[in-house]
Amino acid sequence: MTMQAAYYRRKGPAAEVLQLGELETPQPAQGEVRVRIKVSAVNPSDTKNRGGHRGNIHMPFPLIIPHQDGSGIIEAVGEGVSKDRIGERVWVYEATLGRALGTCASFCCVPSSKAITLPDAADFEAGACMGIPAMTAHRCVFADGSVAGKRVLVLGGAGAVGFYAVQMAKLDGAASVIATVSRPEQAQVAINAGADHVINYKEQDLVASCRELFHEDNPIDRVIDVAFGANLPQSLALLRARGVIATYASDAVPEPSIPFWPMLAKDLTVRFVLVYAMGEQAHRDAALYINESLKKNQLKHQIYKRYHLHDVVSAHEDCESMKILGKVLIHLD
Repeated sequence: MTMQAAYYRRKGPAAEVLQLGELETPQPAQGEVRVRIKVSAVNPSDTKNRGGHRGNIHMPFPLIIPHQDGSGIIEAVGEGVSKDRIGERVWVYEATLGRALGTCASFCCVPSSKAITLPDAADFEAGACMGIPAMTAHRCVFADGSVAGKRVLVLGGAGAVGFYAVQMAKLDGAASVIATVSRPEQAQVAINAGADHVINYKEQDLVASCRELFHEDNPIDRVIDVAFGANLPQSLALLRARGVIATYASDAVPEPSIPFWPMLAKDLTVRFVLVYAMGEQAHRDAALYINESLKKNQLKHQIYKRYHLHDVVSAHEDCESMKILGKVLIHLD
C-alpha cells in the first residue's frame, strides 16, 4: 500500500528540494501507532532542518518526510499497543526526532506515547498546533514553579511559543503579563492571548516602559525569551533578585557573552528550553496540561494559512518569511 507524501533527499531551499509523490505506507513497529494524518503543522525547526540551518547539510537518512507535529486518527498499532487505541483521535509531536518519516504524509508512525488523545472539544487544527510551540511554552512558564502572583515578561508575545506562553501565564494567575512585539498587528495578537500590557520595542524603550508601568526599577519575576543574546541586557536590567530567564532561541546572537557578575549579584537562573531534549516527565506534564486546557477550551490558536499537500513549498516559504502571524497548516484530506 502506498501513500501521498512530501519529502526531500537533500537539504536546501524548499522549491529546490521538496518533492511530492507516492511512498510505501509505513508499518508500526513494536510500541508504535500508525496515524492517518488529517493536519500537519509547519514549524521553524522543520524548515531549518530542511534548509540546512547553520551549515548542517548532513542528511541523517536518505529520504526525509518533514514535520514534527500533526493530528489525525490512529488506524493501526504495533505489538505491545492496545488495539483499543485504533480509531482514537490524537495529536502527534516529535515525529521526526531521530526518525525519517514525519507528519507531512497521509500516514505517520510514532511511538504510542507521542500520540496524545485529542479531547473532543478540540478539532484537528488545534491538535496540530500543539507539539513544539505549546510544549515549549509550558516548559518555559512552569519549569521553575508557578507564576501565580508574579510578573511575567514574554519577549516575542505574538510568536508561536510566546502566544501560548502568554495564555498559560494568565491561566496560572500571573499578576501581570507583559508582551513585546515589533509591529502593530502583533500587538493585537498579544492582546488576544491575554497580555495585560504590550510594548512595541521598535518604538518604545523596553526597560523604561516596564519601569514606568510598575514604578519599580526591577519589576519582573520571570522572562520568557525568544532572542536570548539580543535581549539579555534588558532582561538583566528588569529582573528582580532570584528571577528566571527561560529561553528557547537566540538566532540573532547565537553565541552571547554572559555578564557573569551582574547576573550573579541577582542570583538569577537561566533555563535553556529545547523541547527535543526535555525529559520524559517534562513531556508528560506538558501533554497533561495541554489536554486539560483543550478539554476546557481554554487555549486560543492562531492560524495564518491553510494549505494542501501540493502547496507544501509555499507553506515552507511562508513559515520561513518571518512576517506571518500564526501557524501554517497542511491539510492531508
